[in-house]
Amino acid sequence: MSKRKKPIGIFDSGVGGLTVFKEVINFLPHEDIIYLGDTARIPYGTRSPQTIIRYSLQNASFLLRQDIKLLVVACNTSSAVSLPQLQQENEIPVLGVIEPGAKRASEVTKNRRVGVIGTEATVRSRAYERAIQGIDHQIKVISRACPLFVPLAEEGWVNNRVARLTAQSYLHPLREEMIDTLVLGCTHYPLLEEVIKETMGEEVCLVNSAKETAKEVKRILEEKDLTNQKTREGTHKFFVTDNAERFIKVGEIFLGKKLQTVEEIER
Repeated sequence: MSKRKKPIGIFDSGVGGLTVFKEVINFLPHEDIIYLGDTARIPYGTRSPQTIIRYSLQNASFLLRQDIKLLVVACNTSSAVSLPQLQQENEIPVLGVIEPGAKRASEVTKNRRVGVIGTEATVRSRAYERAIQGIDHQIKVISRACPLFVPLAEEGWVNNRVARLTAQSYLHPLREEMIDTLVLGCTHYPLLEEVIKETMGEEVCLVNSAKETAKEVKRILEEKDLTNQKTREGTHKFFVTDNAERFIKVGEIFLGKKLQTVEEIER
C-alpha cells in the first residue's frame, strides 16, 4: 500500500478525542481514520505520569500495527505527559493537541493574558504554559482544572442550568484575571463551548484545540505529500478497550450522528 493510502490513527483515553476526529473529517474528508478509545482505563487525568506514558505507548503500538501514516494523540493529558517519548520512538509523524492550541492562543491574544482549562493532570503538567511561553515568554498563562465538565459533556448536559452553574463556578476566577483568550485544553470541552462563551463574555476568544490540531494534521500531510488522493469519502473504524455500547451512546452525542461499528479489543 502506498503511504498516501494509509490511514490516520487517533487515540484518546475515551470518547473526548472524537471532537478531534470530527474536525479531522471536516478538513480531510477523504482520509481513512482509525480511532482507539482506551475506555477500560479512563480517566487518564488523575493517573501518574508513568502510568499515562505506559498507556499511551500501548495505544500507539496498537495503531501502528494497523499500518497508519500519522498518529494523533487526541488526549490533552497524554499529549502533556507522553508526547516527547512517542515522537522519539516512532518514525511516522506524531502530533498532540497542545502545541496547535498553544500556537493559536499566542496568535490571537492582544493583552498577553491567556487562560487554559483542562484536567487536573494537564493543568499540573504546565504543558500549555510551557508551550505558550515558549512562543512568547511575555504571555501570562493562568490555568484552571475543570473536572466536572467531562461528565457533563458525556451526559449531554451542555446547555442547561447545571452546566451554567458549573461554568460560573470554574470560570469566574479566570474572568477576574482579565484574560482575553481561553484555551479549551480538554477534548470534551468543545461540547460546552456555548456555555463557556456565555460565561466568559464575547470579548474573550475561545481556542478549540481540536480544530487547531486538525488544521495541523492537514498541514503535515500536505507538507509530506501524504494526502490521500482518492475522491470518495474516507472509511472510519472505531476500537475501544471496554464497554462499546456506552462508547456508541456517548459518541453519538459528540458526533451528532450514528456511529459505525465499534469493535472491542482486549487490553
